[in-house]
Amino acid sequence: MPAFLLAVVVGAAIFAPFLAPYDPVAADLKDRNAPPMWYPKGSVRHILGGDPQGRDVLSRVIYGARISLIVGAVAVSAGMVAGTALGLISGFLGGLADDVLMRLVDLSLAIPIILLALVFVVIFGQSFLLLLAILALTSWSRYARQVRAEVLQLKETDYVALARVAGASMPRILYRHIFPGVVNTVIVLASLQIGSLIVTEAILSYLGAGVPPPTPTWGLMVADGRTYLASAWWVAFFPGVAIFLTVAALNFLGDWMRDKLDPRLRQL
Repeated sequence: MPAFLLAVVVGAAIFAPFLAPYDPVAADLKDRNAPPMWYPKGSVRHILGGDPQGRDVLSRVIYGARISLIVGAVAVSAGMVAGTALGLISGFLGGLADDVLMRLVDLSLAIPIILLALVFVVIFGQSFLLLLAILALTSWSRYARQVRAEVLQLKETDYVALARVAGASMPRILYRHIFPGVVNTVIVLASLQIGSLIVTEAILSYLGAGVPPPTPTWGLMVADGRTYLASAWWVAFFPGVAIFLTVAALNFLGDWMRDKLDPRLRQL
């Protein structure tokens, strides 16, 4: 079921121009807060209704999947590569390098992402690239800490000691002997972190510090509909449901991957 939901979301994001019935930013005030089609005054022209500017809610939800998945995938990929590399180096070298890198991790984890994003938006203005940069810069630390903890154990194993005796270089040992031992953890952590980054992007868009309008994002749609909950609840409800289902599916998939990839759990 989680895989099916993710397949639907990914398919909607990829084929949005073919699936969306309308241009997501095209406004028509005649359809302002138009009810969904199952309402007495609803119409099949707007299956999920219209928003306060007369834009089609279904089209905006479909296109909003693109922003959420792009933000999650790009930020997680950048954080995963940087964090894994730093975690490998920190755990293997130890000493001063380990202390410096772990203090940087502590500093990164201590900074609230939302507060940091608000400060940068005030200074530089809203930007999609700025949002990606902020999320990527704050997502690497969890990988570094987890990978470093596992490297501290793996570097004491016999096969790593034999590789050192054989004269293998540090990059070769890290790539050929230690990285395969942490890759499962990295994959599981990435699958779980995508959901949290999607929620973070939605929160920032809700607060006006995310992707600038009129680009459709789920968080921005919830913000647009918050003052119409009594009269046009569908404006905020459907993008909120999209966020919930996507993040829940990612978390369930991450739990499943952890159970399948962790050899300790496979033995239970």
